[in-house]
Amino acid sequence: MELELFYLLLLCIGVGVGLISGFFGIGGGTFVVPAMLMLGFDVKNAIGISIMQMLFSSFFGSYFNYKAGMLKLNNGVIIGVGGAVGASFSGFIVSVTPDIILKLILIAILILSIIKLYIKPKQESIITPSRFVLFLVGVGVGAIAISVGVGGAIFITPILVGFLGFDIKKASSLGLFFVIFSSFSGFISMSYNGHIQHLEGFLVGIGSILGVYFGTKLAHKTYKAKLINWFLALYVVNTIILIYKIF
Repeated sequence: MELELFYLLLLCIGVGVGLISGFFGIGGGTFVVPAMLMLGFDVKNAIGISIMQMLFSSFFGSYFNYKAGMLKLNNGVIIGVGGAVGASFSGFIVSVTPDIILKLILIAILILSIIKLYIKPKQESIITPSRFVLFLVGVGVGAIAISVGVGGAIFITPILVGFLGFDIKKASSLGLFFVIFSSFSGFISMSYNGHIQHLEGFLVGIGSILGVYFGTKLAHKTYKAKLINWFLALYVVNTIILIYKIF
């Protein structure tokens, strides 16, 4: 493949992943890593490119959500800081927990997420959870998500919607904002250790900005009930894929 076509392909992948990221409020690493592996990158560089892309999509997606009034920065910062604190325990958790247990924990959380989205509260909560509760949510998600190799946004939305009665659109916006913290930390760490090919990551990231713009716009215009159904489909597919990989 000619170099120009290869770079164009990276941009197109970025657009597609950004669209998914903006719509669901997730980082998009679930899709970027396999795509990079198919293009011949080794797994470490694939993860590095994915993290760089997440930095672009989460930052600009959060900006678009903020401009649309879907993101409250105070709540987002509290959850994000909690996630950073929780992630600091991930090394210890991974070192003392067998790999199969971590995978089973991830499956259990995904199944619980499906249940909580399906039997969501009859109405949105009129009481805003305390900052301490939001901080604890961030700590818990950060500790578990990073330990099982995901960004954490995929857990934030069902917790906020199913347990705390958040609006589905505002919850997904908080989830995407949460990714800013984890992807920034991961970008610094991976760059320091030489696992990011910056040009390729930049191209995928630039493409994701365009995709995340349309993804967030589409999410804002989608009816809440239909948006929840799309989330349910995403979680079911991820759960099936994970179970298939394990067994």
